Amino acid sequence: MKYKIHHKTVYRYTEPVRRSVHELRLVPRTGPLQSVQDWTLTAPGNLSEARDGFGNIVHNFTLSGPAQTISITATGEVEVMISPLDEAESPGHHGFHDLPDAGESRVSPLYFAAATPLTQAPAALRAFAAPFLAAGHDVPALLALADGIADRVRYSANTTHVGTSAADAFALGSGVCQDQAQVMVAACRAFGIPARYVSGYFYDPAATSMASHAWADVCLDAASALWCSIDVTHRCLTDGRHVRLAVGRDYASAAPIRGILEGGTGETMEVEIAITPIPPMAPVPAAD
Repeated sequence: MKYKIHHKTVYRYTEPVRRSVHELRLVPRTGPLQSVQDWTLTAPGNLSEARDGFGNIVHNFTLSGPAQTISITATGEVEVMISPLDEAESPGHHGFHDLPDAGESRVSPLYFAAATPLTQAPAALRAFAAPFLAAGHDVPALLALADGIADRVRYSANTTHVGTSAADAFALGSGVCQDQAQVMVAACRAFGIPARYVSGYFYDPAATSMASHAWADVCLDAASALWCSIDVTHRCLTDGRHVRLAVGRDYASAAPIRGILEGGTGETMEVEIAITPIPPMAPVPAAD
């Protein structure tokens, strides 16, 4: 599948922002599951680009003057590819080796085995996950765990916020994709299984409110950086509907937009995301 994506975020303030520093993870990278064929990022400042220790493309900009509106737009084209695992690794399922590019420094998959404040697993969550992971963490076991989490933490908009932890969402019994992904990550890490949070986009013409999405990567073999990618909300392995933006230890380290402001009271935010499939090009007829 190939998509054209338009993602615009506008912040408005009743009192102007006097100064602000912003960190963006709004540029997807080409990797084993997708090819980024065109991408443009615009913001009201000079953008500097770097790679973080997780392999994400990160941009920063600073505003030093008063501003009542801050608008950030990302637009581009991405082709999604799904690669099957070797039959010896996991028969009939999908996975990918996510190794750093030549010359790139990146943390070990084992770094994703440690909990964070947003992904702590209380005793109740550990007890819930134990039966699913008792015999190991192959793909069928992980999918069963994801299905159980989707039942236990029901999808419900506007019941949580970006600072809600996995423990809080699990206790509440509801949340959004961010919460379900963090509960999955927390459950895996509680048993020493490296897992990471993924931010991205999900194409469903019937559910445009879920265009901005989150899911979890779970490491099947740290030595070869072999991962599987699981969408808890849709109870499935990721497929041609998923476009990856960034990975992190939790939402905070993979958030598309983060910022620190001086001033800027009365903030409101408007987000517009459009994902349009690009039809494949018709083959050129052979010459007679």
